Amino acid sequence: MCKKHRAVFGPHNFLFHNANTIHPDLVKLSSLEIQRAVRAALAEDVGSGDVTSLSTIPASAKFSVVMRAREPMVLAGIAFAEAAFRRLSRNVRVKRFVRDGQQLKAGATILQVSGSARAILSAERVALNFIQRLSGVATLTSHYVHEVRDTGAQILDTRKTTPGWRRFEKYAVACGGACNHRVGLFDMVLIKDNHLAALRDTKPNAVAAAVIRAQKKFPELKIEVEADTLAQVKNAVDASADIILLDNMSLSELRQAVKLVGTRAKTEASGGVTLKTVRAIAKTGVDFISVGAITHSARAIDVGLDFLG
Repeated sequence: MCKKHRAVFGPHNFLFHNANTIHPDLVKLSSLEIQRAVRAALAEDVGSGDVTSLSTIPASAKFSVVMRAREPMVLAGIAFAEAAFRRLSRNVRVKRFVRDGQQLKAGATILQVSGSARAILSAERVALNFIQRLSGVATLTSHYVHEVRDTGAQILDTRKTTPGWRRFEKYAVACGGACNHRVGLFDMVLIKDNHLAALRDTKPNAVAAAVIRAQKKFPELKIEVEADTLAQVKNAVDASADIILLDNMSLSELRQAVKLVGTRAKTEASGGVTLKTVRAIAKTGVDFISVGAITHSARAIDVGLDFLG
């Protein structure tokens, strides 16, 4: 499935092309989508007007600033930052020095912005918020990807995302070198423990019944089954599930499950994954490792906007 990401930038979209991803179109962000998010963020922050800048800075004042990384990072969200500055003044000039997905050293210049002092000051926080948050996700993701290098396992994201920012954070995951799982409840069947509990009395078993029903209702979608035990793994494989989610299994159980599945399905380890444990999990032979932390626990990266004159 997901093996390598190549950034493709154009005037109308921002796409990480993954030739074999679970969802190849998941991280495509249109310029309209970016503009809409930036417009909402500016409305929230600026409101009826930036009273500090309006009262202290002359309308004719011009200056230049540079946005710099203050720590090592993987960049994500540069288009959002640029859109924030341009939104408040058509005459603001923005020069990019780097691109999303690029590893930056502390002190690296990301953007240079010149023009209306009022516009730049009013857009500063919104621009930084997008860059800092999305780069935080990309950077943490890159650490997990680094830990599983040369194992054959791929890191996946989850639905544990900031409400309203899911597509942006999944885009940042791709910038960090990992793979995107499903975007929501609508684009992939994932039969979890509570679904199986609701079907516990169904014959021949809950797993088989759930898979058969999903295949009939949504034949075009991939089907994944969560398994807590090796018995459930066998039931899922026998039912022809596409992916088996091995939930909170020990390393020994993961190795047994991988052997049991063989080439009949893909395997995904999930639950309790940290930077300290992820490599050992990867070495069990699983195809994927899903990590909620890369979106729900990523800290904002330190990025600054410095006055040039």
